[in-house]
Amino acid sequence: MAITLEQTIEHKPRGALAVILGSQTFWVLIAVILACIFLSFATDSFATPRNLYNITRNVTFVAIIALGMTLVIITGGIDLSVGSVLCLCSMILAVVMHAGYSIEIGIAAAIGTALAVGAFNGLLIAYLGFPPFVVTLGMLSIARSLAMVASNNTVVFQFGPDHEKLLALGGGAWVFGIANPVLYMIILALLAGFVLRWTRFGRYLFAIGGNEHAATLTGVPVKKIKVLVYMISALSAGIAGIIQTGWLGAVTTNIGAGMELQVIAAAVIGGANLTGGTGTAFGALVGAALIEVIRNSLGLLGINAFWQGAFIGGATILAVLFDRIRNFRQSE
Repeated sequence: MAITLEQTIEHKPRGALAVILGSQTFWVLIAVILACIFLSFATDSFATPRNLYNITRNVTFVAIIALGMTLVIITGGIDLSVGSVLCLCSMILAVVMHAGYSIEIGIAAAIGTALAVGAFNGLLIAYLGFPPFVVTLGMLSIARSLAMVASNNTVVFQFGPDHEKLLALGGGAWVFGIANPVLYMIILALLAGFVLRWTRFGRYLFAIGGNEHAATLTGVPVKKIKVLVYMISALSAGIAGIIQTGWLGAVTTNIGAGMELQVIAAAVIGGANLTGGTGTAFGALVGAALIEVIRNSLGLLGINAFWQGAFIGGATILAVLFDRIRNFRQSE
């Protein structure tokens, strides 16, 4: 069908302000800022240095995994195994170091485990055509079971000769008093943002999520990209597990339980579309920040902590609703 001049004029590019105002990430950021301002006046303890330190540190674990999850969601996939992968990698690190090996060997073992799990997920999904939901749901159980086997379902809190190094890695504040996990999060977010915005790999992700068949026809190595994406997702969980182990100073087989739901919620709230083709690294951070502010505020306001899931679920539904309204307006 030929496109008329009138149609061309109607679909002219939007200005920068219109793009910003139409961005879900922008409005979520505004919500986070307004919530912080409200809590600063409504409570005496929210704006204290210690509480702000805790918020910024706590948000990092969900945010780091949400970066990897965003890449998966952009391709139209999903990874339900990240909480269990975090647990498995944390336990591998702890068990290896407890056996007397150095922190470098422990981290290498944890990272290798994460990459192996991600590659397994990706191969089943990309080359055998298994649904991502089924594969990663199965891995959710497998990874946590392997963590129980590795530790005999015990708590590991002694990390061998490099015990103090691991605690400093996750619990220290080496630069200007900023918690180390926050620094790692910022570095990884910048890296993810660069990849999505400026690299061919990033363009491939959006192409696959937008139209996988068309991407295949244009020469995009769809299967290889999908495997890499699930490896990156598992790697982000493994990195978060390493950091969280150093922060907590102990590992149990319950660590990371239910975390996959928070991670997916953070990505979706931050603007990632579960149908694929949309998502940003900054959005993942903003979504994770909103979830942590909600969690932190419940206790300060004297609200029962059992309401946490309701608030996070409500925010997720609102985010999807916002996306649907935006798409409807753009299609008019």
